[in-house]
Amino acid sequence: MITKGIKELCEEAEKEIETLSVSEVMEVAQTKGVQLVDIRDIRELWRDGTIPGAIHAPRGMLEFWVDPNSPYYRKVFGSGDKFIFYCAGGMRSALAALAVHHMGLTPVAHMATGYAGWVDANGPTKPKERK
Repeated sequence: MITKGIKELCEEAEKEIETLSVSEVMEVAQTKGVQLVDIRDIRELWRDGTIPGAIHAPRGMLEFWVDPNSPYYRKVFGSGDKFIFYCAGGMRSALAALAVHHMGLTPVAHMATGYAGWVDANGPTKPKERK
């Protein structure tokens, strides 16, 4: 039996990590030293697009890409930038930011309403091309 649901997990995560509104992210998205990270599934990016300048790090691979001892490590995560994670609606990104924060990646934050909130606020988007 589940003793703690995703809503509670996300609420707990948001107590420990920085949570930014869409407008706060829009203010810093193009700032040097800030990197947006789209953790949605690649099919979501193909279907809905992404935020210009964001890197894609699928949620299922994130911890492997962040860990410098992993064969899947991505150097971008050793840059010292502030990483702002986002997903479709803000729940997966809260859990993702917490996970990498616990791994020692700092500074990290997540965008509360995710890509849907970004689109609703008329934030810039671009299509994700299939390779």
